[in-house]
Amino acid sequence: MRGPLAWPPLPATRTRSAAFDEMVLDAAEELERKLGHELGLELAVEEVPPSDPAPWEHGIALGRLFPAERTLPARLVVYRRPITQRAVDETDLAAIVYEVMAEQVARMLGRDPDDLT
Repeated sequence: MRGPLAWPPLPATRTRSAAFDEMVLDAAEELERKLGHELGLELAVEEVPPSDPAPWEHGIALGRLFPAERTLPARLVVYRRPITQRAVDETDLAAIVYEVMAEQVARMLGRDPDDLT
């Protein structure tokens, strides 16, 4: 009988989208560390942005911040495919994810994005 080459706990079985999700969580932890408090928003990852860009968006959106509404908290959505297409390697990918998230969080807090980088 043959079995799988790598069992589930090994990194070899981690999908690219799972690795991307981990990068988003790592970036959120880094932002919380720099801010000194929790972000206070929900995080989401979607494959591609919707076909209806917001009026202020030029080109393809890499991330989008949805403000809090009544009972719903603010939500930050990061778009996986447009970001991965811009990255050269894993290190570059992690840097782009962090930059996109820092820009959106800075907009939410009314701060300069350079303060979070």
